[in-house]
Amino acid sequence: MSDNKRIDILFYVQHLLGIGHQRRAATLTRALERAGLTVAFVSGGMEVPGLDTGTADFYQLDPVKADGIYFTELQDQQGKAITADFRKQRCEQLLGILDKTCPRLILLEMFPFGRRQMRFELLPLLKAATAMTGQPKIVSSVRDILVKAPKKERISEMLDWVKLYFDQVIIHGDPALIPFDRTFAPARSIIDKIRYSGYVVDEQVDGPPHPVDGKDEILVSTGGGAVSERLLDAALAARALSPLKNKVWRLLIGHSLPEEKFARYSAQAEDKLIIQRSRPDFTSLLPNCMLSISQGGYNTVMEVLRAGCPRVIVPYSGGLETEQTLRAQLLSEKNALTVVDETNLTGEILARAMESTLRQKQLSPSQLNTAGAENTVNLLKNLLEKTP
Repeated sequence: MSDNKRIDILFYVQHLLGIGHQRRAATLTRALERAGLTVAFVSGGMEVPGLDTGTADFYQLDPVKADGIYFTELQDQQGKAITADFRKQRCEQLLGILDKTCPRLILLEMFPFGRRQMRFELLPLLKAATAMTGQPKIVSSVRDILVKAPKKERISEMLDWVKLYFDQVIIHGDPALIPFDRTFAPARSIIDKIRYSGYVVDEQVDGPPHPVDGKDEILVSTGGGAVSERLLDAALAARALSPLKNKVWRLLIGHSLPEEKFARYSAQAEDKLIIQRSRPDFTSLLPNCMLSISQGGYNTVMEVLRAGCPRVIVPYSGGLETEQTLRAQLLSEKNALTVVDETNLTGEILARAMESTLRQKQLSPSQLNTAGAENTVNLLKNLLEKTP
């Protein structure tokens, strides 16, 4: 092992399609730094423009991505299937970072409840960590909802890994709203390791509203943008039908939508229709807007709820995705938002949902536990107090 000074936390994050995992991890990293903890942020995915990890040491592994919405194959930056040599090299890179940083705590985003495809490097990491002098604490960082339950043997595998390697599992949710065992019933068998942090929300949501942009607008946002075309097409159709057509409509399109497709949308811009790439100050527009329309990713939903603006959520439901739909449905039952099914989405359906949303009173932000970043910091600091 290196004689370098130990850092506090090695935070591993792998995004494969959307960028929500990466953004949530970045928010947590900034919170950890504000609390005086040193962080090595290890990214295994493609570059995310504008990602703010503060002053953390940033390490980029040779990036990989999913081959599409069904996650059947891992690909490199050129879109080629990764090879055994590629996996070996990634594993060596990660173990090199472990040796260089000598963390007191390792935080793994999603694993072992997801990212099983990355076990070729994560299991060696965990084995190496447990063999270290001054063995680091090991924690899993997981969102509130898991996708459809995996095969029975996979569940046993997950639980075995938790029991063998992990000191704690932090669920970034609120059990009063959505308990983890709602989508992962076997969680009851590891209840002694589970802690809830509340929802993690970018602190910029609490910052000042933008002085101009967003004011009294219809704000349509698509997260990373990789699977956004159905929502964008419906929003443009809804604008043509809506009595709110004379309002300013602002469509924010994620950077993962290819440039040629973005150009097709931006060519439709006109007076009172603004079409632009996603902005790092997105959350400063939310308090100003008349209505927010967005997909149902964890980060966006929590940012919109925290801002308190009227909101319509159109959860992405393609491929193997069930998480966004379930979260939106459960929140809709508590009158936290209006949910619209993406499967049969039309401009007319979206326009009606907008009108009904503006007529109702939705759940107040004060009724949600959105102190997830601060609570995660406290949970990790308590663990670090038990680590040399």
